[in-house]
Amino acid sequence: MFPKPSPARVLSREQPEPRWRPGLPAQPFHSEIFAPANEASGAGLALALARDALGASGEGEDTRQVLWVQDRAAIRQGGRPCLAGLPVDLAHRLIHVAAATPEDALFALEEGLKCRDLACVIGEIAGNPRALSFTASRRLSLTAERHGVRLWLVRLDAAPDLSSARMRWSARAAPSAPGRWDAAAPGPATWHAELFRARTHQPGQWSLSDDAGTLRFASEPDLEKPMESGAAPDLVHLARPTVGRSLAARVHA
Repeated sequence: MFPKPSPARVLSREQPEPRWRPGLPAQPFHSEIFAPANEASGAGLALALARDALGASGEGEDTRQVLWVQDRAAIRQGGRPCLAGLPVDLAHRLIHVAAATPEDALFALEEGLKCRDLACVIGEIAGNPRALSFTASRRLSLTAERHGVRLWLVRLDAAPDLSSARMRWSARAAPSAPGRWDAAAPGPATWHAELFRARTHQPGQWSLSDDAGTLRFASEPDLEKPMESGAAPDLVHLARPTVGRSLAARVHA
């Protein structure tokens, strides 16, 4: 009998997609998202990408726990996850770990990736700590691929450095469309996302939106369009990042 191939080998045999898009069935097991710490765009996009990957797996509804790890600096700069702002299907199964140091956070991430009873792992680490070296990122990649548990690591106010992450994103908050039922309220959370490194996709930039839990392409409002004479600025089209919470605003219309 031949041994069952590991998730990493199965993924590598997929035909490469020339262009990334939401809903792809073959998603990498280790991704990084670089984002500012003061607007929660990194955590919001990580959560949206995670839900997109879990929904595209084709294995039905995944009801396993979700592990969210933050180091102390990430909590201080962006705050803890806000349970009230999480999707209803995730709020009751979130396991949050507050790590004192980046070393502790990396240990918790690696241990979480070894647990097949977790749907996925989300991490937040601030800056460029020495502990998060290429060797450490390689350990995370190998562990995620060996055990089949995906990781989205948010790098807050960090400069891109050496990493073995299979996908590397840069994210920032983008203007939201008007609310579906109330034009005076912001619509679904929207991000400007740049995929600047991927093994199976071409680099690219998109405006992405989390519309009712579904990740999709979004068109950013034209803020450069001149206003009519005497007209007041349409402030509802401006992005409203959450300050002090480690989760992008996910306003339900």
